[in-house]
Amino acid sequence: MEPVVAHLHTFLLFPFSIDRDAVLQRHGDLWKGRRWIDGLDGWIRAHDARAVGGIGRWQRSAYTSFTLDSQAYQDMVFFHPFIRRVYFDSLGMQAGEWQGEEMGGEGESQLRFYRIPIEPRHRVRLFASDERGRREEVAVTELRLILFANGIGILSLGLQAFDLTASRALWINEMMRKLYPSSGRQKREGRTPSLVRLMVGDEVVIEEDFNSCGIRNYLPPLSGLLTRLLYFADYENQEYEAVLDERMIVYTYVALDQRSLPDGFARSDDYRMFISRVLYVDHFAEGYRYDPAFIQEQMRQQLYTRWAHQGTYYGFTSYSAVTVCFGERDCDDHLLQEGFLIHRMFLSRYHLMALIALFYRATLLDFAERTALVSRRLDQDFGDGKLSPENIDLMDGLRSEFVIFSNYWHFDELANKDEEAEHFALFNRVFRIDPMKTEIGQEVERLNSVLNEYYQRRNTMAVNRLAMLSMILGGGAVLTGFFGMNFGAEFAQIFFQPPPHAAQVHWAAMLFVTIATFGALLFGLVLIIKNWEDYRDVLLPRGQATKARTSIRRVE
Repeated sequence: MEPVVAHLHTFLLFPFSIDRDAVLQRHGDLWKGRRWIDGLDGWIRAHDARAVGGIGRWQRSAYTSFTLDSQAYQDMVFFHPFIRRVYFDSLGMQAGEWQGEEMGGEGESQLRFYRIPIEPRHRVRLFASDERGRREEVAVTELRLILFANGIGILSLGLQAFDLTASRALWINEMMRKLYPSSGRQKREGRTPSLVRLMVGDEVVIEEDFNSCGIRNYLPPLSGLLTRLLYFADYENQEYEAVLDERMIVYTYVALDQRSLPDGFARSDDYRMFISRVLYVDHFAEGYRYDPAFIQEQMRQQLYTRWAHQGTYYGFTSYSAVTVCFGERDCDDHLLQEGFLIHRMFLSRYHLMALIALFYRATLLDFAERTALVSRRLDQDFGDGKLSPENIDLMDGLRSEFVIFSNYWHFDELANKDEEAEHFALFNRVFRIDPMKTEIGQEVERLNSVLNEYYQRRNTMAVNRLAMLSMILGGGAVLTGFFGMNFGAEFAQIFFQPPPHAAQVHWAAMLFVTIATFGALLFGLVLIIKNWEDYRDVLLPRGQATKARTSIRRVE
């Protein structure tokens, strides 16, 4: 028996990492005297001419009103105050409403919300088909973008459909999340789309057929759907990269039509089988796709069952977060006329928690890559016996950014209520946030230990050289002082006012003292020249490091 899905609402989430160094090399004039976060609006606006025709351009979408019935109030009120400060792009917070004409960088948070406005009359749709002749077309209801100050971004595509079979709903989730084929075989077998189109009315504004796929500069052939929507960043020029695999994260809401279900379905094993298909983003079929004992054990760890007695399940994997429920109804004192509670929570607090958890995972994966690349540079430097100033700056910057992530961005708890805290704990567990953070922290600290040991060794050698030079110069000072002292009698007659028969002794003494003095000075000069890097920063302090440094990722 195949259920009918009364309401499918899916957000396809694409996390990516911006190579800020590569961007600043090409567009550094947009950031002169400004922080990275404050230059993002200008960077996007500078590329508005490349916006997708028929869709529109990215526009700042900060919260600007905070009254009782505003979206900002309802989204923010459930979270701790420090979360409201960090994870909400809020303007006009002090006044309760934004009063300016243009949204600048005066917000406290270190992120920016953007949106491409989509009106129902535009009929924006996403179409996909495969080699087996299967095809679906679904309405695109939202295009959102979040850019963080650490270079991480999340692109969100909202898809929505009503009254469709479970087969169609699950095919939409499974196939439309694909960014590129993992092999030609996958495309030929119909396990990935062979054609994707973004349409406005009857006009095709973006089309991708995956016919020219190949890895270039270590980057996969990202779908034109994504590269065209992220028009302000140049994928071919390696200005950003995907941090996950060939699939977007599926954040989905599935409400079943109770009229299509037999009595007792909520407590049946058939319902658990259906939930497993939604949770693991599989095609619809009878039974479990994998070994039942294995799947049931996995689902015990990945399902949140506080509301299972009402048929509502929440599930979490490393590539999906799902809400599955029955129809629409009043939920205790939550009236349906105010909007269906489960769907409202899906759109608000749980959506924000999913984005924050995904940001954690993307940031840690980005740290893992950069830690490896910096370590490779250090290995090359140690082969030459010296660390370059640029690589030292990279190490210092990496450690500073990890400290900022740990102290500013990362929180184990977002809200005080048990349900929200338990949800977020499940997100953290399936995304492996804690073990990844611990591992990256240890790697960064090991790099810092290498840097400290390197500096300590250099300082020890510099002190030893200074001690040796001091002894030599001190010895010269003793000699010159000794001969400069006004000894009388025979000493003065021999060394200072010698008679003609003792002139050789006078000139020999002068020569010896001169050689010793200038030899000591020359030796000190040679030491400074040969070890100029040790003394350069002390004698000639470097100015503020340029923002447009060489990218460690970019393949020239």
